[in-house]
Amino acid sequence: MRIGELAEQFDLAPHVLRHWETMGLLAPASRVNGRRRYTREHVIRVMTIIRAKAAGMSLEQIREILSVSGQAERQALLQRHHLALQRRLQEILASKTLIEHLMQCSADDFTKCPDYQRIVETGAGFQNPHEGVCVI
Repeated sequence: MRIGELAEQFDLAPHVLRHWETMGLLAPASRVNGRRRYTREHVIRVMTIIRAKAAGMSLEQIREILSVSGQAERQALLQRHHLALQRRLQEILASKTLIEHLMQCSADDFTKCPDYQRIVETGAGFQNPHEGVCVI
């Protein structure tokens, strides 16, 4: 497929694919009559890059993981990123708990709500965000 077709398949601009090629994330496509032609392997690689970006990896981190030669080294890189993802997930869940409480909170000034203050102080949130809905 041509560069425009591959880019469109993933809702990307063609220059993004050219940039990824320049960075070494995407193998250069073979050329037919001077135009890039991408294969199924390129589609898989683009999907891999997109998924890694969605997981919070930088392009440099993705390149490092894709280019590392040994499985042990790759596993070590992935383990570090996995730990970072776990921390982000905990932060997201704490934020979600806070927002769920605020959606139910009837306090005029939610910052004075004892339940809100407890959630913020612990950073972990409630087991059940709907219990103890405040009435200040």
